[in-house]
Amino acid sequence: MGISLGLVGLGAFGSAFANLFMSHPLVDRIALCDREPERIARIAEQERWQAKFHPRDAYASLDDICSSDVDALVLITQPWLHAPQCIQAMEAGKHVYSAVPVITLPDGDEILDWCDRLVETVERTGQLYMLGETTFYRAEAMYCRRRAAEGAFGSFVYSEGEYFHDVESPNSNLRQVQAQRQASQAGQEWLQARAAYKDKGARTGPMHYPTHSTSGPMSVMNARPLKVCAWGYANRTRDAYFIDEGYAFSNETALFQMSNGASMRICEHREIGLPGRETFRIYGAQGCFEDNHWCDKERRVPLSAVEMRDPLPPAVEEAFRAMSKSSHIYGGHGGSHPYLVHEFVEAVAQERQPAIPVWAAVRYMAAGVMAHKSALGDGELLTIPDWGDGPPGSQRQG
Repeated sequence: MGISLGLVGLGAFGSAFANLFMSHPLVDRIALCDREPERIARIAEQERWQAKFHPRDAYASLDDICSSDVDALVLITQPWLHAPQCIQAMEAGKHVYSAVPVITLPDGDEILDWCDRLVETVERTGQLYMLGETTFYRAEAMYCRRRAAEGAFGSFVYSEGEYFHDVESPNSNLRQVQAQRQASQAGQEWLQARAAYKDKGARTGPMHYPTHSTSGPMSVMNARPLKVCAWGYANRTRDAYFIDEGYAFSNETALFQMSNGASMRICEHREIGLPGRETFRIYGAQGCFEDNHWCDKERRVPLSAVEMRDPLPPAVEEAFRAMSKSSHIYGGHGGSHPYLVHEFVEAVAQERQPAIPVWAAVRYMAAGVMAHKSALGDGELLTIPDWGDGPPGSQRQG
């Protein structure tokens, strides 16, 4: 027997996931929710949706869909809304998938407070929470977790994670993303909230959205960050993007002491002369992974994405291919989208903790929050809070 789920937020990013969730073999019924009805209509009118979507399952608000009888909600809304909306959904008895990050706000203490509240809600309600972190299901991350499970790295020595995303990246121009978000109803509400943060002097930075760089090394090493020191680079051109969003730094670089004895360097840069790079490198005493190569003391072996990916279940892969009418289904953030969809749907159907549960999600997030605090303190060494690993089996490695 399959599950029912609702998609909340059907903008550009939410729409990119809609057909994957609809076509998954374990999804019997799907609902749609957006404050802007034309977004629902654009999806619901497609012929391939008719078998799983009924017009009565269209909702104009989160309150309305939380009152429905669907099993789970997929929340792909604006980043400042994620944590409170997830908590509302879990309080209403829904399992939740949250787009990244856990939440983005200019105030790091408030972010940590939301992390507290998310963990408390999961543990109290028993509902499932999964963070949709794309790096976790990039091919290189899946490959490295397999090699780590084999012991091929030996003891971990050092790791690096990088998210180089210039504000004018040709792949995803952040000025355009900002304009699109602000054009929506939720975006207009954010402008009012942002002004209040500015009035109280809160200054944000790219480490308040750290999960693309922290999740890769941390999931491979299965280790948590203990302490951090970080420094920032402040924009020097009076760029309106950084001024409007209240950035103290456009680039932040951090060094972490990890629970396994290794060190980890993390870069979150939004002002850098590259077309973009989202990657990580892992170094062990016996083996290493860097730049899509497996390395040991005698050789350096190139790897393709096909070699590195875990296989999807045949029925799921077949359904995704039939939906796309193409042999290529591994689009979106390094091919991660179909894996994220499958993992959440299967976890709900099997009533088990998903990969990237709440305890991992807040761990990835707190690392960046404390790095930003350190950068504001000119490299002050800070201890990173942690919420534990959850019940046995909670930190499932994909």
